[in-house]
Amino acid sequence: MTECERWLNTLLFKTTDRIPLIPGGGRKSTRTRWHSEGLPDEIDDTSSINEYAYELAGGKLKLPKIGKNFAVDERMKPMFEEKVIEKNEHTQIVQDWKGNICEISNEFTTEYLRNPIDFVTRRWIKCPVESQADWEGMKTRYNPDDISRLPENHIQLADELRDRDWHVELHFSGPFWQLREWVGFENLCIMFYDNPKLIRDMLNFWSDYIAALLENTFKYIIPDCFHISEDMAYKGFSMISPDMVRRYLLPIWKRWGDIARSAGVKIYAIDSDGYIGELIPIWIEAGFNCCDPVEVAAGNDIVEFRKIYGTKMAFRCGFDKRCIADGGKALEDETKRIMPVIKNGGYIPSCDHGVPQDVSWQNYVKYVGLIAKSTGWL
Repeated sequence: MTECERWLNTLLFKTTDRIPLIPGGGRKSTRTRWHSEGLPDEIDDTSSINEYAYELAGGKLKLPKIGKNFAVDERMKPMFEEKVIEKNEHTQIVQDWKGNICEISNEFTTEYLRNPIDFVTRRWIKCPVESQADWEGMKTRYNPDDISRLPENHIQLADELRDRDWHVELHFSGPFWQLREWVGFENLCIMFYDNPKLIRDMLNFWSDYIAALLENTFKYIIPDCFHISEDMAYKGFSMISPDMVRRYLLPIWKRWGDIARSAGVKIYAIDSDGYIGELIPIWIEAGFNCCDPVEVAAGNDIVEFRKIYGTKMAFRCGFDKRCIADGGKALEDETKRIMPVIKNGGYIPSCDHGVPQDVSWQNYVKYVGLIAKSTGWL
């Protein structure tokens, strides 16, 4: 089977020879540790790291290569100027590309706020949309018909991808995620009560914008997956009530899902950290058929979710990162815990977020070996 067939069959609960081996990946600080513990310096990208770990774990099969993707740029154009506003002994106050003003450690640059280089803790000071006038100005930065949003040489790239052997994913920000980027988390939650008119305007704008990007993309290529990022849950509950989710977000999710399915997209996926138990039923109603990362520390139980939702929802990730860090029996027990879901299909096991710095290289290799065995690669 090709990588694409294997990937789709797994998430669609169909028969496959093996489950895709996609164990996860570490950001810069994690890779720095691994390089100090035996990972060769020249091996630094996620695919090569996982291939090397698989070989060290005893893997003999040739892992499939993931080729080019068709990345569409949803970000504001022009971006705000990235700059340092104030430098202190240990921290700095900066403006990022989104127009947010925040405080970060001096060990990072503003590039870390633009790209997922590493995990960066920040203190929010000011967000770019604080008034109707701010919002009117923000709208002008999002033209869905700007041809530069499509990949360079997009026609040629689409031709190259037409007979691909690997899966292609299209990623956009969901409505909750994007509004939070504009106004800030606390302000957003308050605005649902104090300024629903502005909330509706922003939601309708983003709904139309992403719908147009989808239509423009599907003129050239039909990806295997359309994935949106939401991050809308705490450890125990969603950040807004299920009732508000249904009222404000559900119609947008349904609209985008209808566009994607009509074009022939097979997987409609959503990402949210935190506890997603009260969100999954709404996601299923919206048409999503896959979600991630199913964080265990937030109280998510992928085994219980499978019992409740059956084949209505496939999962990715869901392997407790804390157990990878602990190693030994904890790592083995976690593998056993998720085995019923692996065997049941509709699940690609992986670390339940980016692999953190407290995971040693030795434990990561052991983890990759256990995942490889459970998915048919060893």
